[in-house]
This record gives sequence, structure tokens and C-alpha cells, in this order.
Amino acid sequence: MSKAHIPIILLLVSSAAAAQSDADQLTAMVNAYRAAPGLCQDEPTQSVAELKPQAALATVHLKPGTILSAALENAGYANTRADAISINSAGTLQAAFSLIRKTYCRILLNASYTDIGVSRNGAEWTVVLARAAAPLPSASFPAWQDAGAAILASVNVARAAGQVCGERAFPPAPPLRWSASLGDAALAHSGEMADKRYFSHTGTDGGKVGDRARQAGYSWTRIGENLAYGQNTPQETVDGWLASPGHCANIMNGDFTDMGAAYAVTADQRAGVAYWTQTFGKPRQ
Repeated sequence: MSKAHIPIILLLVSSAAAAQSDADQLTAMVNAYRAAPGLCQDEPTQSVAELKPQAALATVHLKPGTILSAALENAGYANTRADAISINSAGTLQAAFSLIRKTYCRILLNASYTDIGVSRNGAEWTVVLARAAAPLPSASFPAWQDAGAAILASVNVARAAGQVCGERAFPPAPPLRWSASLGDAALAHSGEMADKRYFSHTGTDGGKVGDRARQAGYSWTRIGENLAYGQNTPQETVDGWLASPGHCANIMNGDFTDMGAAYAVTADQRAGVAYWTQTFGKPRQ
């Protein structure tokens, strides 16, 4: 190696060390604030437990359309909930923390979070707070057909009662029928998401729910899909969909007559993270 290269290598090492030091210092500032928060948006608050630094959380880089939970899963961190804070501050470390504290104090003081990861790229700071998923053996999940039947039963109870989805009220709707073909389509998509560690309505081949339904042998005039990630039971999954206006509207859509549902668990059974798919359809006559 020529001597001309040595200063460049030393400079890069020095810069990386400084960035790591900044991340450690910001983590310490966050934990000091959680220990003695004082005010948050002009309201008195109580201290909360210290956050534990996790290297996986510091590897996540946010882009438009990034699903944080799925990105953390891809980084090897199974989680039950997470938040990400991103700011641009070319000032001092203290100035960056002051901006984060002023704007995101409620996230910083959320007692449900246990872990933290901090990264810096130039003037951009990213802080990820999360709670790891409890290890669950695969035996805690029912057979996927039984899970699908439980989802169908819960969905039909919701349809019979009528629902308010966000600001829109839906009257009672007729019960959905189980479709084996839509169940197969749901299973295929959940299986691919769990295997490839992604979370999207678009498959790795570019296919959408309509393509998957046709491939499973279901000829449709109307098709829809709900997805969920990380829930541990069929009822927890349905409850989450009903709490989300868009997913709830799919469940209450009276144009749908058939449904299939399935889940698949990641290969790392230590984490036991499930990907859930619910497929709605109206068959072509």
C-alpha cells in the first residue's frame, strides 16, 4: 500500500469513530431525559426506564414507503411496536437532541419502548425506539386452516353487527363464505412474505392480489386484500384490521361474498413472527 493512501484510510476511520461516538452520546442524552424528563409539550411527565442500545435498530435507513416493523424484521429484530424519528440538523449534537426532544418528546417518553438505535449520516439523524417481540414457539399458532376459519367467524360477527370504520359507518352486511382458492392465495402470499422478509401487497414477482387469486383458480369480478404483521392470534389480527379504517372498510364491503385467510411464520421460530393475509372476492358468474 502506498504512503499516499494512508492519510485517507486514517481519515475514514476517524470519521467513523466520531459518528459512533455521536450516536452513543445521543443515546445517553435520550436516557438522561427519560430519567428526569421534566416537561413534555408544557405538561409534567414521569420518569421511565432506560432504553437498551440495540445494534440492529441503528442499521435501519428510512426511505419513502418504508414499513418500519418490516424493516426491523429484515434487520433481525422482531418487534411488537416501533417508532422512528428522523431530523436534519447541521448544528451541534446538543442542538440535534434539543430539536428531537422538543418535537418528539412523547415518543422519547413512551414507557412501552425498551430498546433504542441511533445513526447519523451527515446532518441527518435517525433514532429508532422499539419493543422486541417475546419469543413464541411455533406451537402457539394453530394450523393455518383453523386460523382462517377463526378469522372468517370473527369477520362475520363484525359484518352482522355493522361497523364504524374511521368516519364512515357501515350497515350490517351478509356473511362471507369460505373460499379454498382464496385461502390458498392468502397462504402463498403469507408464505412468501415470511420467507423473503418483506411486507407488501406486491409480490416479489410484481404480482398483485388479483394475480394471486387467478393463479389459485379463483375467477373474480371484485377482489381485495388485508395484510397484518406480528400479531399472535387470529382474533388479535381481526381486531387490528377493524381498528384501521381502510382494512375495516374491506371487511364491511357488501360487494364481497367470499373470503380466504392464512398466515405463515418466519423461519426463525425463536421469534415466531407471523405474516397474515386475508383475501376477499366476488366470483365471476
